[in-house]
Amino acid sequence: MGRSIIHVDMDAFFASVEQRDDPSLKGRPVIVGHPLGGRGVVSAASYEARPYGVRSGMPLTEALKLCPHASVVPPDHARYSRVSRQLRAIYLEYTPLVEPLSLDEAFLDVTGSRALFGPPESIGRAIKDRILSETALRASIGIAPNKFLAKVASDLRKPDGFVTVMEEGIGSFLAVLAVERLWGVGPATAAGLRAVGLRTVGEVAAAGEKFLSSRFGRIGKELHLLSLGIDPRPVVPFREARSIGAETTFPVDLRGEDELHTALLGLAERVARRLRRTRLLARTVVLKVRFPDFQTVSRSRTLAEPTAGDPQLYRAAGELLEEALKGGRGKGVRLLGVTGKNLVPGSGVVQSTLFEEPLGERHPRENGLSGAIDRIVDRFGEDSITWARLIRLRQVRSRRSVRRSGGDPPGRGAG
Repeated sequence: MGRSIIHVDMDAFFASVEQRDDPSLKGRPVIVGHPLGGRGVVSAASYEARPYGVRSGMPLTEALKLCPHASVVPPDHARYSRVSRQLRAIYLEYTPLVEPLSLDEAFLDVTGSRALFGPPESIGRAIKDRILSETALRASIGIAPNKFLAKVASDLRKPDGFVTVMEEGIGSFLAVLAVERLWGVGPATAAGLRAVGLRTVGEVAAAGEKFLSSRFGRIGKELHLLSLGIDPRPVVPFREARSIGAETTFPVDLRGEDELHTALLGLAERVARRLRRTRLLARTVVLKVRFPDFQTVSRSRTLAEPTAGDPQLYRAAGELLEEALKGGRGKGVRLLGVTGKNLVPGSGVVQSTLFEEPLGERHPRENGLSGAIDRIVDRFGEDSITWARLIRLRQVRSRRSVRRSGGDPPGRGAG
């Protein structure tokens, strides 16, 4: 027997978590995203919203035109991360070879698990059932001899799908699928394939590597291998992060120094928490600033010591902000972003130096505090504890977060 790969894909993950946690949203179209005064985008859409044409990544204003009665809920990434850790704990009970692709998606290599847990179909069913019983969420499962086929299989019968591709059935499984199912085939490549008469994966396979390479270059060989169901890539249980960042687009351009630095502290806090959660330290801080005319500038600084501390990241980003604003003062700021790069392994808890000066509003020293704060946030949510300077920012964000149709005042669960 060959490899057995499972692809788990949670169904409308963000929206499903919101519907689970707020019964008034069940069965209703739900859009996850920040309104941001017309600049927000859709982070996720429930299956009730999708028939109206609502899709992730589209402007929120466009989504609400398509589905004006939808409930708009702000994303709660800390809550989604907690659920994602629950899911990963389930996966790890069946195999150590788990490769997360995102919070709601993962590959599992269960080849070595068959002796303990039975055939891959039994493992897949067990995982699917446990996800439902332990999180009250539904997942789509694809099982196949490799990652590409498992991913395609999980997509075919969403939501709540379960598709198995056997080694002997790979050719017939792929033959009738549209060329867009091949990895790397976007609108431009799909149009190119159709222009030469290739509409299905089976037709791509029949065209042969020589023809495809002559028409599409290097990608031609890759398309031919995938069309035959060949994908030797292993499931990689740990993928080293190259950078960890966060950015936000403001509903109204920010001009005041206090507003900008408050927003910057919020971003530094988010990045620092993610660094600590993944036990990494950043050697370099990168600041991104976008002005109202869409001019975007980037500044970076290498730190004397790598860090995962809120104050250290904030201090460096604040100095970079002052540099970035020299040529654009008075223009306002449309977007801010903070990224930690050149990551190195760390303990996950950052100690402050004995003589470190407090930042801005006399922030308390970390000195072990970061770990305690992270545990509180993990248990009670990201708004349970924060810097005093950020309280008003989060209150304002919360008031703006949910929009009801027909001009009603904001209220979660609307629609």
